[in-house]
Amino acid sequence: MSSDSPGPRARARAQTIADIKRVGREHLASEGAAALSLRAVARDLGMVSSAIYRYVRSRDDLLTLLVVDGYNALGDAVDAAVAEAPADPADRFRIAARAVRAWALAEPAWYGLLYGSPVPGYAAPSEDTVAPGIRVIGALLTIIDDAHRAGLLTPPAPAPALSPRTAADFATIRAQFGLTVPDGLMTAALTAWTTLFGAVNFDVFDMYGADTFADRAEVFEQQVDQLCHLLGFRADAAARPVPAT
Repeated sequence: MSSDSPGPRARARAQTIADIKRVGREHLASEGAAALSLRAVARDLGMVSSAIYRYVRSRDDLLTLLVVDGYNALGDAVDAAVAEAPADPADRFRIAARAVRAWALAEPAWYGLLYGSPVPGYAAPSEDTVAPGIRVIGALLTIIDDAHRAGLLTPPAPAPALSPRTAADFATIRAQFGLTVPDGLMTAALTAWTTLFGAVNFDVFDMYGADTFADRAEVFEQQVDQLCHLLGFRADAAARPVPAT
Protein backbone atom coordinates (compact mmCIF):
# COMPACT_ATOMS: atom_id res chain seq x y z
CA MET A 1 0.00 0.00 0.00
CA SER A 2 1.29 3.45 -0.87
CA SER A 3 2.30 5.60 2.08
CA ASP A 4 0.10 8.32 0.55
CA SER A 5 -3.04 6.17 0.79
CA PRO A 6 -5.48 7.29 3.49
CA GLY A 7 -5.77 5.02 6.49
CA PRO A 8 -8.97 3.30 7.62
CA ARG A 9 -9.95 6.16 9.92
CA ALA A 10 -9.57 8.77 7.15
CA ARG A 11 -11.50 6.58 4.73
CA ALA A 12 -14.29 6.10 7.26
CA ARG A 13 -14.46 9.84 7.89
CA ALA A 14 -14.58 10.59 4.16
CA GLN A 15 -17.37 8.04 3.71
CA THR A 16 -19.36 9.52 6.57
CA ILE A 17 -19.06 13.02 5.12
CA ALA A 18 -20.13 11.66 1.72
CA ASP A 19 -23.17 10.05 3.38
CA ILE A 20 -24.02 13.31 5.17
CA LYS A 21 -23.91 15.19 1.87
CA ARG A 22 -25.99 12.51 0.13
CA VAL A 23 -28.73 12.70 2.75
CA GLY A 24 -28.43 16.48 2.74
CA ARG A 25 -29.19 16.50 -1.01
CA GLU A 26 -32.18 14.24 -0.37
CA HIS A 27 -33.46 16.73 2.19
CA LEU A 28 -32.95 19.57 -0.29
CA ALA A 29 -35.35 17.78 -2.61
CA SER A 30 -37.91 16.88 0.04
CA GLU A 31 -37.77 19.80 2.48
CA GLY A 32 -35.98 22.65 0.70
CA ALA A 33 -32.73 24.38 1.57
CA ALA A 34 -34.26 26.70 4.18
CA ALA A 35 -35.46 23.70 6.20
CA LEU A 36 -32.18 21.78 6.06
CA SER A 37 -31.38 20.47 9.53
CA LEU A 38 -28.27 18.67 10.73
CA ARG A 39 -30.35 16.90 13.38
CA ALA A 40 -32.69 15.55 10.70
CA VAL A 41 -29.75 14.43 8.57
CA ALA A 42 -28.20 12.70 11.57
CA ARG A 43 -31.50 10.96 12.34
CA ASP A 44 -31.76 9.59 8.81
CA LEU A 45 -28.18 8.32 9.04
CA GLY A 46 -28.86 6.60 12.36
CA MET A 47 -26.44 8.92 14.19
CA VAL A 48 -26.99 10.70 17.48
CA SER A 49 -27.39 14.37 16.74
CA SER A 50 -24.24 15.36 18.62
CA ALA A 51 -22.07 13.01 16.53
CA ILE A 52 -22.72 14.76 13.24
CA TYR A 53 -20.98 17.89 14.48
CA ARG A 54 -17.67 15.99 14.46
CA TYR A 55 -17.98 15.97 10.65
CA VAL A 56 -19.96 19.12 9.79
CA ARG A 57 -19.86 22.04 12.20
CA SER A 58 -23.17 23.66 11.30
CA ARG A 59 -26.04 23.78 8.85
CA ASP A 60 -24.22 26.53 6.98
CA ASP A 61 -21.14 24.34 6.61
CA LEU A 62 -23.31 21.60 5.14
CA LEU A 63 -24.91 24.08 2.75
CA THR A 64 -21.45 25.19 1.66
CA LEU A 65 -20.38 21.60 1.01
CA LEU A 66 -23.51 21.10 -1.09
CA VAL A 67 -22.97 24.37 -2.97
CA VAL A 68 -19.35 23.48 -3.81
CA ASP A 69 -20.32 19.96 -4.88
CA GLY A 70 -23.19 21.34 -6.94
CA TYR A 71 -21.05 23.84 -8.82
CA ASN A 72 -18.48 21.13 -9.48
CA ALA A 73 -21.09 18.61 -10.61
CA LEU A 74 -22.53 21.15 -13.03
CA GLY A 75 -19.04 22.12 -14.18
CA ASP A 76 -18.13 18.47 -14.71
CA ALA A 77 -21.28 17.93 -16.78
CA VAL A 78 -20.51 20.92 -19.00
CA ASP A 79 -16.83 20.01 -19.37
CA ALA A 80 -17.69 16.42 -20.32
CA ALA A 81 -20.23 17.56 -22.90
CA VAL A 82 -17.85 20.10 -24.45
CA ALA A 83 -15.02 17.56 -24.55
CA GLU A 84 -17.15 15.41 -26.88
CA ALA A 85 -18.37 18.35 -28.97
CA PRO A 86 -17.33 19.04 -32.56
CA ALA A 87 -14.91 21.83 -33.44
CA ASP A 88 -17.61 24.28 -34.58
CA PRO A 89 -17.73 26.89 -31.78
CA ALA A 90 -21.44 27.52 -32.26
CA ASP A 91 -22.07 23.80 -31.74
CA ARG A 92 -19.80 23.81 -28.71
CA PHE A 93 -21.73 26.72 -27.22
CA ARG A 94 -25.06 24.99 -27.90
CA ILE A 95 -23.84 21.73 -26.37
CA ALA A 96 -22.59 23.53 -23.27
CA ALA A 97 -25.93 25.32 -22.92
CA ARG A 98 -27.83 22.04 -23.29
CA ALA A 99 -25.63 20.44 -20.64
CA VAL A 100 -26.53 23.22 -18.18
CA ARG A 101 -30.24 22.71 -18.83
CA ALA A 102 -30.02 18.91 -18.68
CA TRP A 103 -28.20 18.94 -15.34
CA ALA A 104 -30.59 21.51 -13.90
CA LEU A 105 -33.65 19.50 -14.93
CA ALA A 106 -32.12 16.31 -13.52
CA GLU A 107 -31.17 18.04 -10.22
CA PRO A 108 -33.76 20.80 -9.71
CA ALA A 109 -33.33 21.07 -5.94
CA TRP A 110 -29.54 21.13 -6.18
CA TYR A 111 -29.70 23.64 -9.02
CA GLY A 112 -32.12 25.69 -6.93
CA LEU A 113 -29.57 25.87 -4.13
CA LEU A 114 -27.09 27.38 -6.60
CA TYR A 115 -29.33 29.65 -8.69
CA GLY A 116 -32.66 29.88 -6.91
CA SER A 117 -33.84 32.00 -4.03
CA PRO A 118 -31.21 32.77 -1.37
CA VAL A 119 -31.39 30.66 1.78
CA PRO A 120 -32.43 32.93 4.67
CA GLY A 121 -29.52 33.53 7.01
CA TYR A 122 -26.92 31.86 4.80
CA ALA A 123 -24.11 33.59 2.92
CA ALA A 124 -21.87 31.35 0.82
CA PRO A 125 -18.21 31.92 1.72
CA SER A 126 -16.44 33.27 -1.36
CA GLU A 127 -13.15 31.58 -0.53
CA ASP A 128 -14.84 28.20 -0.97
CA THR A 129 -17.45 28.84 -3.63
CA VAL A 130 -16.08 31.33 -6.17
CA ALA A 131 -13.63 28.97 -7.92
CA PRO A 132 -16.18 26.19 -8.54
CA GLY A 133 -18.91 28.76 -9.15
CA ILE A 134 -17.17 30.29 -12.17
CA ARG A 135 -16.39 27.01 -13.92
CA VAL A 136 -19.36 27.17 -16.30
CA ILE A 137 -18.95 30.82 -17.24
CA GLY A 138 -15.26 30.05 -17.72
CA ALA A 139 -16.12 27.25 -20.14
CA LEU A 140 -18.51 29.50 -22.08
CA LEU A 141 -15.98 32.34 -22.22
CA THR A 142 -13.31 29.96 -23.47
CA ILE A 143 -15.55 28.88 -26.35
CA ILE A 144 -16.28 32.50 -27.24
CA ASP A 145 -12.64 33.57 -26.93
CA ASP A 146 -11.38 30.64 -29.02
CA ALA A 147 -13.80 31.60 -31.78
CA HIS A 148 -12.74 35.25 -31.54
CA ARG A 149 -9.03 34.38 -31.71
CA ALA A 150 -9.67 32.26 -34.82
CA GLY A 151 -11.69 35.00 -36.52
CA LEU A 152 -14.85 32.92 -36.50
CA LEU A 153 -17.14 35.61 -35.13
CA THR A 154 -18.85 38.43 -36.94
CA PRO A 155 -17.36 41.55 -35.33
CA PRO A 156 -19.85 43.02 -32.87
CA ALA A 157 -21.26 46.49 -33.34
CA PRO A 158 -19.21 49.12 -31.54
CA ALA A 159 -19.96 48.91 -27.85
CA PRO A 160 -21.42 51.94 -26.13
CA ALA A 161 -18.86 53.92 -24.22
CA LEU A 162 -18.17 52.24 -20.89
CA SER A 163 -17.63 53.98 -17.61
CA PRO A 164 -14.10 53.61 -16.23
CA ARG A 165 -15.42 51.29 -13.53
CA THR A 166 -17.09 48.89 -15.96
CA ALA A 167 -14.12 49.02 -18.34
CA ALA A 168 -11.88 48.09 -15.40
CA ASP A 169 -14.22 45.24 -14.46
CA PHE A 170 -14.08 43.89 -18.01
CA ALA A 171 -10.29 44.17 -17.96
CA THR A 172 -10.18 42.20 -14.70
CA ILE A 173 -12.36 39.45 -16.19
CA ARG A 174 -10.19 39.31 -19.30
CA ALA A 175 -7.08 38.91 -17.16
CA GLN A 176 -8.71 36.32 -14.89
CA PHE A 177 -9.70 34.06 -17.79
CA GLY A 178 -6.92 34.94 -20.23
CA LEU A 179 -9.29 36.46 -22.79
CA THR A 180 -8.69 38.64 -25.82
CA VAL A 181 -12.31 39.59 -26.56
CA PRO A 182 -13.08 43.32 -26.97
CA ASP A 183 -15.56 45.19 -24.82
CA GLY A 184 -18.42 44.77 -27.30
CA LEU A 185 -18.04 41.01 -27.24
CA MET A 186 -17.62 41.03 -23.47
CA THR A 187 -21.00 42.74 -23.24
CA ALA A 188 -22.54 40.13 -25.54
CA ALA A 189 -20.95 37.31 -23.55
CA LEU A 190 -22.31 38.76 -20.30
CA THR A 191 -25.78 38.96 -21.84
CA ALA A 192 -25.51 35.39 -23.17
CA TRP A 193 -24.46 34.06 -19.76
CA THR A 194 -27.24 35.73 -17.79
CA THR A 195 -29.87 34.98 -20.47
CA LEU A 196 -28.86 31.31 -20.59
CA PHE A 197 -29.33 30.88 -16.86
CA GLY A 198 -32.50 32.96 -16.93
CA ALA A 199 -33.93 30.60 -19.56
CA VAL A 200 -32.95 27.58 -17.48
CA ASN A 201 -34.49 29.12 -14.37
CA PHE A 202 -37.77 29.71 -16.19
CA ASP A 203 -37.81 26.05 -17.17
CA VAL A 204 -36.65 24.47 -13.92
CA PHE A 205 -38.83 26.63 -11.68
CA ASP A 206 -41.86 26.44 -14.00
CA MET A 207 -41.98 30.19 -14.43
CA TYR A 208 -43.58 29.96 -17.86
CA GLY A 209 -46.75 28.42 -16.48
CA ALA A 210 -47.72 24.80 -16.95
CA ASP A 211 -49.64 25.21 -20.21
CA THR A 212 -47.69 27.94 -21.99
CA PHE A 213 -45.31 25.82 -24.10
CA ALA A 214 -45.88 22.24 -25.19
CA ASP A 215 -42.22 21.73 -26.16
CA ARG A 216 -39.90 23.57 -23.83
CA ALA A 217 -36.85 21.90 -25.34
CA GLU A 218 -37.66 23.54 -28.68
CA VAL A 219 -38.19 26.89 -26.96
CA PHE A 220 -34.78 26.52 -25.33
CA GLU A 221 -33.14 25.72 -28.67
CA GLN A 222 -34.65 28.88 -30.13
CA GLN A 223 -33.29 30.89 -27.22
CA VAL A 224 -29.81 29.42 -27.64
CA ASP A 225 -29.92 30.16 -31.38
CA GLN A 226 -30.61 33.79 -30.52
CA LEU A 227 -27.64 33.82 -28.16
CA CYS A 228 -25.41 32.40 -30.91
CA HIS A 229 -26.62 35.19 -33.19
CA LEU A 230 -25.92 37.77 -30.48
CA LEU A 231 -22.38 36.44 -30.04
CA GLY A 232 -21.73 36.60 -33.77
CA PHE A 233 -21.16 32.93 -34.55
CA ARG A 234 -20.95 32.76 -38.33
CA ALA A 235 -22.64 30.18 -40.50
CA ASP A 236 -19.24 29.14 -41.94
CA ALA A 237 -17.59 28.80 -38.52
CA ALA A 238 -17.05 25.06 -38.94
CA ALA A 239 -14.91 25.64 -42.04
CA ARG A 240 -12.03 27.02 -39.97
CA PRO A 241 -10.31 25.24 -37.07
CA VAL A 242 -10.64 26.52 -33.53
CA PRO A 243 -7.21 26.63 -31.85
CA ALA A 244 -6.61 24.17 -29.04
CA THR A 245 -6.64 25.52 -25.52
